[in-house]
Amino acid sequence: MPFVTDLLVQTSDAVTSVAPARVVEVYDFRRPTTLAREHSRALELAFETFARQWGTQLTAKVRVLSQVTCEQLSMLTYDEYAASLPPLTAMVLLPVEGAGAKAVIQFPLDAVLTWVSHMLGASKPLPTPDRTFTPIEQALVRKLVDDALDDLRYSLGTLLVQPISVGTFQFNSQFAQAASKGDLMIVATFAIRVGDRVAPGTLAIPAEVLLPQLGEAVPTISAAAARDLLDAQVATVPVGVSLQLAPAEVLPSVVLGLAVGDLVRLPHAQHRPLTITVDGEPIGTAAVGANGSRLAGIVVTSNPAGTTTNSERS
Repeated sequence: MPFVTDLLVQTSDAVTSVAPARVVEVYDFRRPTTLAREHSRALELAFETFARQWGTQLTAKVRVLSQVTCEQLSMLTYDEYAASLPPLTAMVLLPVEGAGAKAVIQFPLDAVLTWVSHMLGASKPLPTPDRTFTPIEQALVRKLVDDALDDLRYSLGTLLVQPISVGTFQFNSQFAQAASKGDLMIVATFAIRVGDRVAPGTLAIPAEVLLPQLGEAVPTISAAAARDLLDAQVATVPVGVSLQLAPAEVLPSVVLGLAVGDLVRLPHAQHRPLTITVDGEPIGTAAVGANGSRLAGIVVTSNPAGTTTNSERS
């Protein structure tokens, strides 16, 4: 009997993935979206101080052990900041005298309602749904924010020269008009712990309010002092120094045919000093000498600027 086998062929559809088109964003150097390192560090120290002060103030107000930690500092446009917030949240607009844009302090609605319950005497407040504040709750929250602004003025010190106050409440991040979409905001993100509960919070201040003072708050050095520091640092960097004979031009066939014992004529006169070079740049000339059992170069001419005179070339 013939032996028959069944052949099972499996086919698979070839899947081709198309790489997404790269999006190139135009960077406007007139409106930088990042903070200089020294400016960022100065602001981080200020907001860390504010976080500690705010945590102490919350403990006194809500009568529950509280702690505030500054987790991140960034510079965003107001549109980017608003897009990062939940649609329904508590936003307190803070007018700054002399500035077109307003500062914003923001925290979750349910977290704030829990704080208010503690302030009214509840030891373990029940979970509350997200809703807007009643007039009494809004008055209590306004007092919390007003006290927080006192801590902010103390922490920022000379960085915040314009008066800042508590303004209106907003509960929809997409409709709050604190600034224009393209206005730059310095945004500090906090973790607010009240009792066993941790809630996120943000504080956004228009960059135009803080940046002018950062140059004065961060120590700077003059151009002359900076040059002196640079020269002192460069003077400690090791470099390679060599003595060179005048180069000879030969054909590649000569180089390929070199063998042991061959002579290569160099156009360097016997009485002519060698060229002192640093990384290939000539800085002077030297005669061949000795230092004990080792060869040495005796400096004949010195030209640190790196230019060679006509007499040295001949």
